Amino acid sequence: MTHEAGAPWSEAEFRKALYALESSYWDRHPFHQRMHDGLLDKGELRLWAANRWYYQRCLPQKDAAIVANCPLPEVRRQWLSRIVYHDGTDSSSGGAEKWLRLAEAVGLGQDEVLSERLVLPGVRFAVDAYGDFARRRPWLEAVASGLTELFSPGLLAHRLGRLREHYPWIAEEGFQYFTARIEVVGPEGRSLLDLVARHAVTRAQQEACVKALAFKCDVLSAVLDALDYHSGNGGTRT
Repeated sequence: MTHEAGAPWSEAEFRKALYALESSYWDRHPFHQRMHDGLLDKGELRLWAANRWYYQRCLPQKDAAIVANCPLPEVRRQWLSRIVYHDGTDSSSGGAEKWLRLAEAVGLGQDEVLSERLVLPGVRFAVDAYGDFARRRPWLEAVASGLTELFSPGLLAHRLGRLREHYPWIAEEGFQYFTARIEVVGPEGRSLLDLVARHAVTRAQQEACVKALAFKCDVLSAVLDALDYHSGNGGTRT
């Protein structure tokens, strides 16, 4: 079907444009490929865990920015659950706490992770840019940036299997972040897509949402580029 310039895409066309960005997702990044092939040493795994922590701990702040910018109470109510998911209902629960358990399982002290002294400048810059995007852009674009959830269920399951296979020294309790996330990320991603499709009603909004998702893919790739470069692989991407 053809459209006049500026006419909204159909919902099917909009969803297709979003899914077309799956090839830009970080599952294909050389750093992840080396991880899944069992080629990372303990130091590289620890650096990855410490830097990914910085991303994980910024997610509820990003979600809080979306709540602050959104004028729709029904969306705010829905989005609050994401903050609770990451922060938990107390200091011993939540996705961030589960990531700390993984960091400990690969040999990092909790204080070492929380101090953020191992966070690379490139990782900090990319993650901070993502938080700034959520604060400054319209809530719908910030929500759409999270549609990388559509691409992650397969990666999470694959990564968990490869970590168990290639890094058997990691204690099983360190994988709680992945086992818990695998159960929810599929339905969460589909719900998020429905929300974006429902509220992106103009062509300009639809295109802005696609650009927001592309930006998020770039942020994730930049995180791994920094890790890959630090590991001596030049940050090259295929």
